[in-house]
Amino acid sequence: MGLSSRHLLGLDGAPKADIELILNTAVSFKEILNRPIKKVPTLQGKTIVNLFFENSTRTRISFELAERRLSADVVNFSASGSSVSKGETLKDTARNIEAMKIDMVVIRHNSAGTPHFLTRVVQSAVLNAGDGCHEHPTQALLDMYTLNEKFGRLDGLRVCIVGDITHSRVARSNIYGLKTMGATVSVCGPATLIPKEIEKLGVEVYHRIDDVLPNVDALNVLRVQMERQSGGLFPSLREYHRFFGVTKERLDKVDHPITIMHPGPINRDVELSADVADGPHSVILEQVLNGVAVRMSVLYLLGTVN
Repeated sequence: MGLSSRHLLGLDGAPKADIELILNTAVSFKEILNRPIKKVPTLQGKTIVNLFFENSTRTRISFELAERRLSADVVNFSASGSSVSKGETLKDTARNIEAMKIDMVVIRHNSAGTPHFLTRVVQSAVLNAGDGCHEHPTQALLDMYTLNEKFGRLDGLRVCIVGDITHSRVARSNIYGLKTMGATVSVCGPATLIPKEIEKLGVEVYHRIDDVLPNVDALNVLRVQMERQSGGLFPSLREYHRFFGVTKERLDKVDHPITIMHPGPINRDVELSADVADGPHSVILEQVLNGVAVRMSVLYLLGTVN
């Protein structure tokens, strides 16, 4: 049994069975990560190229670790200092790299739809590591894995995604995946940072963080992406923190514990106060470890089963 597609481009329309298979397979790889020897020969002989056209720390390291834990040969590519800076097209870059007998391509790009385009010009399996403001499927999968590990279920779980929804590929993938798995999903943020008609995706919309907290089991708090904004979407970072920042004072007013998540990097004391980020209900570091297990699962399923 394998995935329904030989690529992982997004979670929009992904079958529930695919998500379950990835999450269930990740459990076994999480066990491997807790062993003294954290390496298996599963993808020995396979070559994976990481094509990163955007800056990345967590995602890139997580993918590279996952690939090396599976014993794959890894090639890292960055746009700076490459032929792309000399005017080479993405199509030619990808085809030239594939001519060196690549089996899988992990791509991050600032343009939405780039991984889909890549599937039309290369024969290798393509894995989306984030494309513009479109999707970031493995981040959503590791978020779901972390929630399932914490609560033992996703069906019926109440999750709110807080912050810059408009510019967030993480938010979109989480909405698609969580809704498919039966969770109740809401979003919260300034009206200027929430897309129009997002309710059509089956989510509730809030503009006051204090209205959300009594009704959720978990918050997935997003970074304010200043680099994707033209400015003027809210008065200042101080004002944003005042009205939408998740603080210990706010959480203490709620009569039940709320699990705190964040895809990173954190703008401390903007979207999250430091004492919440480091507090007992934060699973942010668990997300980081789970990201390696989930990406091992996806790489395994795309590289050996399909």
